[in-house]
Amino acid sequence: METVKNFDNIPVEKFAFTKKTDLKHDSKFETKPVTYFQGAMKRFCKNKGAVVGAIVILFLFIFAIIGPLVSPYTVSYYDVRFKWAQPRNELCVKWGWDFWDGCQKKKVNYIDYIAHYALGVETGKEVIKNNEYTIDENGLYSYRLDTYYGVGFGDYKDITVEEYNDIQKYQDETGNQVLYPIVAPWDRPTSIQHNKNANIYYKTEIRGNKAYPVLDANGNLILNYWTYTVSEGLPIADNAAPYSSKLKIEGENGTTLNGEQAFYVYGEYLSGGVRVRADYYEYYRYYHNYVLKDGIERPNFIFGTTEDGKDIFTCLSSGAWFSFMFGISVAVVNLFVGAIYGSIAGYFGGKVDLFMERFTDILGSVPMMIIISLLRLHMGDSGHALILFIAFFATGWISMAGTTRMQFYRFKNQEYVLAARTLGARDGRIMFKHIFPNAIGTLVTSSALVIPTMIYSETNFSYLGILSLESGNLTSVGTMLAAGQNQVFSAPFVAVFPCVFLAMLMLSFNLFGNGLRDAFNPSLRGAED
Repeated sequence: METVKNFDNIPVEKFAFTKKTDLKHDSKFETKPVTYFQGAMKRFCKNKGAVVGAIVILFLFIFAIIGPLVSPYTVSYYDVRFKWAQPRNELCVKWGWDFWDGCQKKKVNYIDYIAHYALGVETGKEVIKNNEYTIDENGLYSYRLDTYYGVGFGDYKDITVEEYNDIQKYQDETGNQVLYPIVAPWDRPTSIQHNKNANIYYKTEIRGNKAYPVLDANGNLILNYWTYTVSEGLPIADNAAPYSSKLKIEGENGTTLNGEQAFYVYGEYLSGGVRVRADYYEYYRYYHNYVLKDGIERPNFIFGTTEDGKDIFTCLSSGAWFSFMFGISVAVVNLFVGAIYGSIAGYFGGKVDLFMERFTDILGSVPMMIIISLLRLHMGDSGHALILFIAFFATGWISMAGTTRMQFYRFKNQEYVLAARTLGARDGRIMFKHIFPNAIGTLVTSSALVIPTMIYSETNFSYLGILSLESGNLTSVGTMLAAGQNQVFSAPFVAVFPCVFLAMLMLSFNLFGNGLRDAFNPSLRGAED
Protein backbone atom coordinates (compact mmCIF):
# COMPACT_ATOMS: atom_id res chain seq x y z
CA MET A 1 0.00 0.00 0.00
CA GLU A 2 1.33 3.45 -1.01
CA THR A 3 1.96 5.80 1.90
CA VAL A 4 0.26 9.18 1.62
CA LYS A 5 2.30 12.08 2.94
CA ASN A 6 0.52 14.62 5.13
CA PHE A 7 1.55 18.21 4.45
CA ASP A 8 -0.99 19.78 6.86
CA ASN A 9 1.45 19.83 9.76
CA ILE A 10 4.32 21.73 8.04
CA PRO A 11 5.45 24.60 10.26
CA VAL A 12 4.92 28.11 8.96
CA GLU A 13 8.59 29.07 9.48
CA LYS A 14 9.57 26.59 6.78
CA PHE A 15 8.01 28.82 4.14
CA ALA A 16 9.99 31.78 2.68
CA PHE A 17 9.47 34.14 -0.24
CA THR A 18 11.89 33.78 -3.21
CA LYS A 19 14.10 36.78 -3.84
CA LYS A 20 14.80 38.16 -7.33
CA THR A 21 18.48 37.34 -6.96
CA ASP A 22 17.60 33.65 -6.61
CA LEU A 23 16.14 33.35 -10.10
CA LYS A 24 18.40 31.00 -12.10
CA HIS A 25 17.57 32.45 -15.49
CA ASP A 26 18.99 35.78 -14.42
CA SER A 27 22.45 34.31 -13.71
CA LYS A 28 25.33 35.17 -16.05
CA PHE A 29 26.42 32.57 -18.63
CA GLU A 30 29.80 31.05 -17.75
CA THR A 31 30.61 29.77 -21.25
CA LYS A 32 32.85 31.69 -23.66
CA PRO A 33 31.95 32.48 -27.26
CA VAL A 34 33.63 30.31 -29.89
CA THR A 35 34.73 31.82 -33.21
CA TYR A 36 34.19 30.10 -36.53
CA PHE A 37 37.81 28.99 -36.85
CA GLN A 38 37.97 27.83 -33.21
CA GLY A 39 34.93 25.67 -33.80
CA ALA A 40 36.43 24.37 -37.04
CA MET A 41 39.66 23.44 -35.25
CA LYS A 42 37.69 21.68 -32.52
CA ARG A 43 35.75 19.64 -35.06
CA PHE A 44 38.92 18.87 -37.00
CA CYS A 45 40.71 17.55 -33.90
CA LYS A 46 37.82 15.16 -33.24
CA ASN A 47 38.48 13.50 -36.61
CA LYS A 48 41.29 11.08 -35.75
CA GLY A 49 41.95 10.14 -39.36
CA ALA A 50 42.39 13.79 -40.34
CA VAL A 51 44.73 14.40 -37.40
CA VAL A 52 46.88 11.39 -38.38
CA GLY A 53 46.92 12.63 -41.98
CA ALA A 54 48.04 16.08 -40.84
CA ILE A 55 50.82 14.57 -38.72
CA VAL A 56 52.08 12.46 -41.64
CA ILE A 57 52.00 15.47 -43.97
CA LEU A 58 53.94 17.48 -41.39
CA PHE A 59 56.49 14.67 -41.10
CA LEU A 60 56.92 14.49 -44.89
CA PHE A 61 57.21 18.27 -45.07
CA ILE A 62 59.91 18.29 -42.38
CA PHE A 63 61.69 15.50 -44.27
CA ALA A 64 61.60 17.65 -47.41
CA ILE A 65 63.12 20.60 -45.52
CA ILE A 66 65.65 18.84 -43.31
CA GLY A 67 66.78 16.13 -45.75
CA PRO A 68 68.88 18.29 -48.08
CA LEU A 69 70.35 20.16 -45.09
CA VAL A 70 71.58 17.13 -43.13
CA SER A 71 72.77 15.14 -46.14
CA PRO A 72 76.41 15.68 -47.15
CA TYR A 73 75.43 14.96 -50.76
CA THR A 74 73.64 17.11 -53.32
CA VAL A 75 71.25 16.33 -56.16
CA SER A 76 74.01 16.97 -58.69
CA TYR A 77 76.37 14.53 -56.90
CA TYR A 78 76.97 11.18 -58.56
CA ASP A 79 79.56 8.42 -58.52
CA VAL A 80 79.01 5.61 -61.01
CA ARG A 81 81.42 3.35 -59.11
CA PHE A 82 78.79 3.15 -56.37
CA LYS A 83 75.82 2.64 -58.66
CA TRP A 84 73.00 0.62 -57.11
CA ALA A 85 74.69 0.64 -53.71
CA GLN A 86 72.30 -0.98 -51.26
CA PRO A 87 70.67 1.06 -48.46
CA ARG A 88 72.96 1.16 -45.46
CA ASN A 89 72.16 2.09 -41.86
CA GLU A 90 75.12 2.28 -39.49
CA LEU A 91 73.05 0.94 -36.58
CA CYS A 92 72.08 -2.16 -38.54
CA VAL A 93 75.72 -2.69 -39.50
CA LYS A 94 76.84 -2.23 -35.88
CA TRP A 95 74.28 -4.71 -34.57
CA GLY A 96 75.07 -7.24 -37.31
CA TRP A 97 71.57 -7.38 -38.78
CA ASP A 98 71.06 -8.89 -42.23
CA PHE A 99 68.82 -5.96 -43.03
CA TRP A 100 69.62 -2.44 -44.18
CA ASP A 101 73.32 -3.25 -43.92
CA GLY A 102 74.40 -2.32 -47.44
CA CYS A 103 74.67 -5.96 -48.51
CA GLN A 104 73.12 -7.67 -51.51
CA LYS A 105 72.38 -11.35 -51.95
CA LYS A 106 74.51 -12.78 -54.75
CA LYS A 107 74.39 -16.09 -56.59
CA VAL A 108 77.45 -16.40 -58.83
CA ASN A 109 79.89 -18.90 -60.33
CA TYR A 110 83.22 -19.95 -58.87
CA ILE A 111 85.32 -17.27 -60.61
CA ASP A 112 83.18 -14.37 -59.38
CA TYR A 113 83.13 -15.80 -55.87
CA ILE A 114 86.93 -16.08 -55.86
CA ALA A 115 87.19 -12.44 -56.98
CA HIS A 116 85.11 -11.26 -54.00
CA TYR A 117 86.83 -13.64 -51.60
CA ALA A 118 90.30 -12.53 -52.75
CA LEU A 119 89.29 -8.87 -52.40
CA GLY A 120 88.37 -9.45 -48.76
CA VAL A 121 91.61 -11.33 -48.08
CA GLU A 122 93.79 -8.56 -49.56
CA THR A 123 92.04 -5.52 -48.05
CA GLY A 124 91.06 -7.09 -44.74
CA LYS A 125 87.47 -5.92 -45.19
CA GLU A 126 84.38 -8.07 -44.81
CA VAL A 127 83.47 -8.09 -48.49
CA ILE A 128 81.44 -11.28 -48.02
CA LYS A 129 79.15 -10.85 -45.01
CA ASN A 130 80.49 -12.96 -42.13
CA ASN A 131 82.53 -14.85 -44.79
CA GLU A 132 79.61 -17.24 -45.08
CA TYR A 133 78.45 -18.89 -48.30
CA THR A 134 76.56 -21.91 -49.60
CA ILE A 135 76.97 -23.96 -52.78
CA ASP A 136 73.95 -25.38 -54.60
CA GLU A 137 73.74 -28.47 -56.82
CA ASN A 138 74.74 -26.41 -59.86
CA GLY A 139 77.96 -25.24 -58.27
CA LEU A 140 76.74 -21.68 -57.75
CA TYR A 141 77.87 -19.76 -54.67
CA SER A 142 75.30 -17.83 -52.61
CA TYR A 143 76.35 -15.18 -50.11
CA ARG A 144 75.68 -11.60 -49.04
CA LEU A 145 78.03 -9.13 -50.74
CA ASP A 146 78.83 -5.77 -49.18
CA THR A 147 78.10 -3.39 -52.07
CA TYR A 148 80.46 -0.76 -50.60
CA TYR A 149 83.57 -2.85 -49.96
CA GLY A 150 82.71 -4.98 -53.00
CA VAL A 151 83.46 -2.10 -55.38
CA GLY A 152 87.09 -3.13 -55.01
CA PHE A 153 89.80 -1.71 -57.26
CA GLY A 154 88.08 -1.70 -60.61
CA ASP A 155 90.55 -0.99 -63.39
CA TYR A 156 94.08 0.29 -62.91
CA LYS A 157 93.90 3.99 -62.07
CA ASP A 158 96.13 6.66 -63.63
CA ILE A 159 96.97 9.55 -61.31
CA THR A 160 99.52 12.36 -61.23
CA VAL A 161 102.86 12.07 -59.44
CA GLU A 162 101.72 14.74 -56.98
CA GLU A 163 98.59 12.79 -56.13
CA TYR A 164 100.64 9.61 -55.79
CA ASN A 165 102.80 11.32 -53.16
CA ASP A 166 99.78 12.93 -51.45
CA ILE A 167 98.06 9.57 -51.07
CA GLN A 168 101.14 8.15 -49.37
CA LYS A 169 101.19 11.12 -47.02
CA TYR A 170 97.47 10.61 -46.31
CA GLN A 171 98.07 6.92 -45.56
CA ASP A 172 100.74 7.70 -42.98
CA GLU A 173 98.56 10.36 -41.30
CA THR A 174 95.36 8.32 -41.09
CA GLY A 175 96.46 4.69 -41.22
CA ASN A 176 94.00 3.99 -44.07
CA GLN A 177 95.67 2.12 -46.90
CA VAL A 178 94.64 3.27 -50.36
CA LEU A 179 97.44 1.94 -52.59
CA TYR A 180 98.17 -1.75 -53.01
CA PRO A 181 100.93 -3.54 -54.92
CA ILE A 182 100.40 -3.79 -58.65
CA VAL A 183 100.88 -6.73 -60.97
CA ALA A 184 103.67 -6.39 -63.54
CA PRO A 185 102.29 -5.63 -67.02
CA TRP A 186 103.74 -8.86 -68.41
CA ASP A 187 102.17 -10.95 -65.61
CA ARG A 188 98.61 -9.70 -66.05
CA PRO A 189 95.99 -11.91 -67.72
CA THR A 190 96.30 -11.81 -71.49
CA SER A 191 92.52 -11.79 -71.91
CA ILE A 192 91.28 -8.34 -72.92
CA GLN A 193 88.38 -8.78 -70.48
CA HIS A 194 90.70 -9.22 -67.48
CA ASN A 195 93.94 -7.45 -68.49
CA LYS A 196 92.97 -4.11 -66.90
CA ASN A 197 91.09 -5.64 -63.99
CA ALA A 198 92.97 -4.47 -60.91
CA ASN A 199 91.05 -6.85 -58.65
CA ILE A 200 93.10 -9.77 -60.02
CA TYR A 201 96.33 -9.75 -58.02
CA TYR A 202 96.76 -13.54 -57.99
CA LYS A 203 98.08 -15.93 -60.61
CA THR A 204 95.50 -17.00 -63.19
CA GLU A 205 95.23 -19.08 -66.32
CA ILE A 206 93.00 -18.15 -69.23
CA ARG A 207 90.41 -20.69 -70.31
CA GLY A 208 88.39 -19.25 -73.11
CA ASN A 209 87.56 -15.70 -72.06
CA LYS A 210 87.76 -16.32 -68.30
CA ALA A 211 90.68 -16.05 -65.90
CA TYR A 212 90.67 -19.04 -63.54
CA PRO A 213 92.74 -18.72 -60.33
CA VAL A 214 95.82 -20.91 -59.92
CA LEU A 215 96.03 -22.44 -56.43
CA ASP A 216 99.02 -23.84 -54.56
CA ALA A 217 99.23 -27.30 -53.01
CA ASN A 218 97.24 -26.10 -49.98
CA GLY A 219 94.46 -24.65 -52.11
CA ASN A 220 95.47 -21.02 -51.49
CA LEU A 221 95.79 -18.21 -53.99
CA ILE A 222 99.27 -17.50 -55.33
CA LEU A 223 100.28 -13.84 -55.11
CA ASN A 224 101.35 -12.26 -58.39
CA TYR A 225 102.62 -8.86 -57.22
CA TRP A 226 105.38 -7.05 -59.09
CA THR A 227 108.48 -7.63 -56.95
CA TYR A 228 112.01 -6.22 -56.89
CA THR A 229 115.05 -6.86 -54.69
CA VAL A 230 117.35 -4.50 -52.83
CA SER A 231 120.13 -5.05 -55.33
CA GLU A 232 117.87 -3.99 -58.20
CA GLY A 233 116.85 -0.77 -56.45
CA LEU A 234 114.39 1.86 -57.67
CA PRO A 235 113.72 3.26 -60.15
CA ILE A 236 114.41 0.19 -62.24
CA ALA A 237 114.33 -0.19 -65.96
CA ASP A 238 110.70 -1.10 -65.98
CA ASN A 239 109.52 2.29 -64.63
CA ALA A 240 108.49 1.18 -61.15
CA ALA A 241 107.57 4.20 -59.02
CA PRO A 242 109.15 4.53 -55.55
CA TYR A 243 106.90 3.93 -52.56
CA SER A 244 107.82 5.53 -49.23
CA SER A 245 104.65 5.07 -47.16
CA LYS A 246 104.86 3.05 -43.95
CA LEU A 247 101.68 1.15 -44.84
CA LYS A 248 102.47 -2.01 -46.74
CA ILE A 249 100.90 -5.35 -47.46
CA GLU A 250 101.02 -7.77 -44.54
CA GLY A 251 103.89 -10.21 -45.03
CA GLU A 252 105.83 -8.01 -47.44
CA ASN A 253 108.81 -7.73 -45.06
CA GLY A 254 109.24 -11.49 -45.16
CA THR A 255 109.18 -11.74 -48.95
CA THR A 256 112.33 -12.95 -50.69
CA LEU A 257 113.36 -13.20 -54.32
CA ASN A 258 116.45 -15.13 -55.45
CA GLY A 259 117.59 -15.32 -51.84
CA GLU A 260 117.35 -11.55 -51.27
CA GLN A 261 114.79 -9.49 -49.37
CA ALA A 262 112.18 -8.33 -51.87
CA PHE A 263 109.72 -5.47 -52.01
CA TYR A 264 106.50 -4.87 -53.88
CA VAL A 265 105.93 -2.22 -56.54
CA TYR A 266 103.00 0.12 -55.80
CA GLY A 267 103.07 2.25 -58.92
CA GLU A 268 104.15 2.24 -62.56
CA TYR A 269 105.43 5.40 -64.21
CA LEU A 270 103.61 6.50 -67.32
CA SER A 271 103.94 9.62 -69.42
CA GLY A 272 102.90 12.38 -67.03
CA GLY A 273 101.62 10.17 -64.21
CA VAL A 274 101.56 6.92 -62.25
CA ARG A 275 99.38 3.85 -62.75
CA VAL A 276 98.25 2.33 -59.45
CA ARG A 277 95.90 -0.15 -57.80
CA ALA A 278 93.71 1.93 -55.50
CA ASP A 279 91.08 0.46 -53.18
CA TYR A 280 88.23 2.68 -54.33
CA TYR A 281 86.47 2.68 -50.95
CA GLU A 282 89.58 4.13 -49.30
CA TYR A 283 90.37 6.35 -52.28
CA TYR A 284 86.87 7.79 -51.94
CA ARG A 285 87.56 8.64 -48.33
CA TYR A 286 90.92 10.20 -49.25
CA TYR A 287 89.47 12.28 -52.05
CA HIS A 288 86.52 13.66 -50.10
CA ASN A 289 88.29 14.18 -46.74
CA TYR A 290 91.81 15.08 -47.81
CA VAL A 291 91.27 16.79 -51.16
CA LEU A 292 87.72 18.20 -51.30
CA LYS A 293 87.15 18.39 -47.53
CA ASP A 294 83.39 18.43 -48.18
CA GLY A 295 82.35 16.61 -45.00
CA ILE A 296 81.78 13.20 -46.62
CA GLU A 297 83.68 10.87 -44.30
CA ARG A 298 82.87 7.63 -46.13
CA PRO A 299 80.41 6.38 -48.74
CA ASN A 300 77.17 5.72 -46.86
CA PHE A 301 73.79 5.99 -48.58
CA ILE A 302 70.90 5.41 -46.19
CA PHE A 303 68.40 4.85 -49.05
CA GLY A 304 70.94 3.47 -51.54
CA THR A 305 71.91 4.91 -54.93
CA THR A 306 70.55 4.99 -58.47
CA GLU A 307 72.10 3.66 -61.66
CA ASP A 308 74.09 6.90 -61.93
CA GLY A 309 75.34 6.64 -58.35
CA LYS A 310 73.07 9.40 -57.04
CA ASP A 311 72.08 9.39 -53.37
CA ILE A 312 68.38 8.46 -53.21
CA PHE A 313 67.85 10.09 -49.80
CA THR A 314 69.05 13.48 -51.02
CA CYS A 315 67.24 13.25 -54.35
CA LEU A 316 63.98 12.14 -52.68
CA SER A 317 64.01 14.89 -50.06
CA SER A 318 64.89 17.51 -52.67
CA GLY A 319 62.23 16.14 -55.02
CA ALA A 320 59.71 16.19 -52.15
CA TRP A 321 60.61 19.83 -51.45
CA PHE A 322 60.07 20.70 -55.10
CA SER A 323 56.75 18.83 -55.14
CA PHE A 324 55.51 20.61 -52.02
CA MET A 325 56.56 24.04 -53.23
CA PHE A 326 55.15 23.40 -56.69
CA GLY A 327 51.81 22.14 -55.34
CA ILE A 328 51.45 24.94 -52.79
CA SER A 329 52.39 27.70 -55.24
CA VAL A 330 49.96 26.43 -57.89
CA ALA A 331 47.21 26.09 -55.27
CA VAL A 332 47.79 29.64 -53.96
CA VAL A 333 47.81 31.20 -57.43
CA ASN A 334 44.74 29.23 -58.49
CA LEU A 335 42.93 30.24 -55.30
CA PHE A 336 43.74 33.92 -55.82
CA VAL A 337 42.77 34.06 -59.50
CA GLY A 338 39.87 31.61 -59.24
CA ALA A 339 38.37 33.33 -56.19
CA ILE A 340 38.34 36.75 -57.88
CA TYR A 341 37.00 35.38 -61.16
CA GLY A 342 34.33 33.24 -59.49
CA SER A 343 33.30 36.07 -57.15
CA ILE A 344 32.60 38.40 -60.04
CA ALA A 345 30.69 35.76 -62.01
CA GLY A 346 28.64 34.60 -59.03
CA TYR A 347 27.82 38.03 -57.62
CA PHE A 348 26.73 39.85 -60.78
CA GLY A 349 25.21 36.83 -62.56
CA GLY A 350 23.19 37.37 -65.74
CA LYS A 351 25.08 38.16 -68.93
CA VAL A 352 28.33 38.69 -67.06
CA ASP A 353 28.11 35.20 -65.60
CA LEU A 354 27.07 33.72 -68.95
CA PHE A 355 30.03 35.26 -70.79
CA MET A 356 32.55 34.29 -68.10
CA GLU A 357 31.24 30.72 -67.91
CA ARG A 358 31.48 30.24 -71.68
CA PHE A 359 35.08 31.50 -71.57
CA THR A 360 36.04 29.00 -68.86
CA ASP A 361 34.25 26.20 -70.76
CA ILE A 362 36.34 26.90 -73.86
CA LEU A 363 39.59 27.20 -71.90
CA GLY A 364 38.88 24.11 -69.81
CA SER A 365 38.22 21.97 -72.89
CA VAL A 366 41.85 22.33 -74.07
CA PRO A 367 43.74 19.14 -73.02
CA MET A 368 46.67 19.59 -70.67
CA MET A 369 48.87 17.58 -73.05
CA ILE A 370 48.27 20.11 -75.83
CA ILE A 371 49.23 22.99 -73.58
CA ILE A 372 52.45 21.31 -72.47
CA SER A 373 53.36 20.34 -76.05
CA LEU A 374 52.87 23.90 -77.30
CA LEU A 375 54.89 25.33 -74.44
CA ARG A 376 57.71 22.86 -75.11
CA LEU A 377 57.76 23.83 -78.78
CA HIS A 378 57.94 27.48 -77.81
CA MET A 379 60.36 27.25 -74.86
CA GLY A 380 62.43 24.23 -75.91
CA ASP A 381 63.82 21.63 -73.53
CA SER A 382 64.93 24.19 -70.97
CA GLY A 383 62.72 25.48 -68.20
CA HIS A 384 60.56 22.37 -67.76
CA ALA A 385 59.60 23.47 -64.25
CA LEU A 386 58.28 26.78 -65.62
CA ILE A 387 56.42 24.92 -68.41
CA LEU A 388 54.78 22.71 -65.80
CA PHE A 389 53.74 25.69 -63.68
CA ILE A 390 52.26 27.61 -66.62
CA ALA A 391 50.41 24.52 -67.88
CA PHE A 392 48.79 23.83 -64.51
CA PHE A 393 47.97 27.48 -63.92
CA ALA A 394 46.42 27.92 -67.38
CA THR A 395 43.43 25.75 -66.50
CA GLY A 396 43.90 24.91 -62.83
CA TRP A 397 42.06 27.99 -61.55
CA ILE A 398 38.84 27.10 -63.41
CA SER A 399 37.61 24.60 -60.82
CA MET A 400 38.35 27.09 -58.04
CA ALA A 401 36.40 29.75 -59.90
CA GLY A 402 33.45 27.37 -60.28
CA THR A 403 33.48 26.57 -56.55
CA THR A 404 33.58 30.27 -55.64
CA ARG A 405 30.76 31.06 -58.09
CA MET A 406 28.49 28.44 -56.50
CA GLN A 407 29.19 29.79 -53.03
CA PHE A 408 28.32 33.32 -54.12
CA TYR A 409 25.05 32.14 -55.66
CA ARG A 410 24.32 30.45 -52.34
CA PHE A 411 24.90 33.46 -50.09
CA LYS A 412 24.27 36.60 -52.18
CA ASN A 413 20.52 36.66 -51.47
CA GLN A 414 20.80 36.06 -47.73
CA GLU A 415 19.21 38.60 -45.35
CA TYR A 416 22.50 40.03 -44.08
CA VAL A 417 23.58 40.72 -47.67
CA LEU A 418 20.29 42.47 -48.45
CA ALA A 419 20.67 44.48 -45.25
CA ALA A 420 24.19 45.55 -46.20
CA ARG A 421 23.02 46.54 -49.68
CA THR A 422 20.10 48.49 -48.18
CA LEU A 423 22.49 50.39 -45.91
CA GLY A 424 24.44 51.49 -48.99
CA ALA A 425 27.42 49.12 -48.95
CA ARG A 426 29.29 48.96 -52.23
CA ASP A 427 29.54 45.83 -54.31
CA GLY A 428 33.20 45.28 -53.49
CA ARG A 429 32.52 45.46 -49.75
CA ILE A 430 29.55 43.11 -49.98
CA MET A 431 31.52 40.62 -52.07
CA PHE A 432 34.68 40.40 -49.98
CA LYS A 433 33.45 41.53 -46.56
CA HIS A 434 30.13 39.73 -46.22
CA ILE A 435 29.91 36.89 -48.76
CA PHE A 436 33.48 35.74 -49.28
CA PRO A 437 34.21 34.97 -45.58
CA ASN A 438 31.30 32.52 -45.58
CA ALA A 439 32.78 30.72 -48.60
CA ILE A 440 36.34 30.61 -47.28
CA GLY A 441 35.89 27.20 -45.62
CA THR A 442 34.95 25.47 -48.85
CA LEU A 443 37.71 27.27 -50.75
CA VAL A 444 40.36 26.34 -48.19
CA THR A 445 39.29 22.71 -48.41
CA SER A 446 39.40 22.80 -52.21
CA SER A 447 42.85 24.40 -52.14
CA ALA A 448 44.17 21.74 -49.76
CA LEU A 449 42.95 19.02 -52.12
CA VAL A 450 44.52 20.78 -55.12
CA ILE A 451 48.02 20.28 -53.67
CA PRO A 452 48.11 16.44 -53.88
CA THR A 453 46.42 16.61 -57.29
CA MET A 454 49.18 18.86 -58.61
CA ILE A 455 51.90 16.66 -57.10
CA TYR A 456 50.35 13.54 -58.55
CA SER A 457 49.97 15.11 -62.00
CA GLU A 458 53.55 16.37 -61.95
CA THR A 459 54.70 12.88 -60.97
CA ASN A 460 52.80 11.34 -63.87
CA PHE A 461 54.27 13.72 -66.45
CA SER A 462 57.80 13.20 -65.11
CA TYR A 463 57.38 9.43 -64.88
CA LEU A 464 56.11 9.19 -68.46
CA GLY A 465 59.04 11.30 -69.68
CA ILE A 466 56.83 14.07 -71.06
CA LEU A 467 58.80 16.51 -68.95
CA SER A 468 62.24 15.95 -67.45
CA LEU A 469 63.05 17.78 -64.23
CA GLU A 470 66.46 16.11 -63.86
CA SER A 471 68.85 19.03 -64.24
CA GLY A 472 71.54 20.36 -61.94
CA ASN A 473 70.20 20.54 -58.39
CA LEU A 474 66.60 19.93 -59.46
CA THR A 475 64.75 16.63 -59.46
CA SER A 476 61.28 15.31 -58.70
CA VAL A 477 59.61 12.21 -57.32
CA GLY A 478 58.30 11.29 -60.77
CA THR A 479 61.79 11.48 -62.24
CA MET A 480 63.06 9.09 -59.56
CA LEU A 481 60.21 6.66 -60.27
CA ALA A 482 61.10 6.72 -63.96
CA ALA A 483 64.75 6.02 -63.10
CA GLY A 484 63.82 3.02 -60.96
CA GLN A 485 61.26 1.33 -63.19
CA ASN A 486 63.88 -0.74 -65.05
CA GLN A 487 65.49 -2.01 -61.84
CA VAL A 488 62.39 -3.32 -60.07
CA PHE A 489 63.91 -6.78 -59.65
CA SER A 490 67.65 -6.06 -59.51
CA ALA A 491 67.51 -2.89 -57.36
CA PRO A 492 63.91 -2.46 -56.12
CA PHE A 493 64.84 0.14 -53.49
CA VAL A 494 65.40 2.71 -56.27
CA ALA A 495 61.64 2.81 -56.87
CA VAL A 496 60.36 1.64 -53.47
CA PHE A 497 61.29 4.75 -51.48
CA PRO A 498 59.70 7.24 -53.94
CA CYS A 499 56.61 5.00 -54.16
CA VAL A 500 56.25 4.88 -50.37
CA PHE A 501 56.61 8.65 -50.16
CA LEU A 502 54.01 9.24 -52.85
CA ALA A 503 51.55 6.73 -51.36
CA MET A 504 51.86 8.23 -47.87
CA LEU A 505 51.45 11.74 -49.28
CA MET A 506 48.33 10.99 -51.31
CA LEU A 507 46.62 8.99 -48.55
CA SER A 508 47.43 11.60 -45.91
CA PHE A 509 46.14 14.47 -48.03
CA ASN A 510 42.89 12.59 -48.66
CA LEU A 511 42.35 12.10 -44.93
CA PHE A 512 43.42 15.67 -44.22
CA GLY A 513 41.13 17.08 -46.91
CA ASN A 514 38.13 15.12 -45.64
CA GLY A 515 38.77 16.47 -42.16
CA LEU A 516 38.98 20.04 -43.44
CA ARG A 517 35.77 19.61 -45.39
CA ASP A 518 33.86 18.52 -42.29
CA ALA A 519 35.55 21.08 -40.04
CA PHE A 520 34.70 24.05 -42.24
CA ASN A 521 31.16 22.90 -42.99
CA PRO A 522 28.96 25.80 -41.72
CA SER A 523 26.02 23.46 -41.11
CA LEU A 524 28.01 21.64 -38.39
CA ARG A 525 28.72 24.80 -36.41
CA GLY A 526 27.52 24.28 -32.87
CA ALA A 527 26.81 20.59 -33.40
CA GLU A 528 27.83 18.26 -30.59
CA ASP A 529 28.86 14.63 -30.93
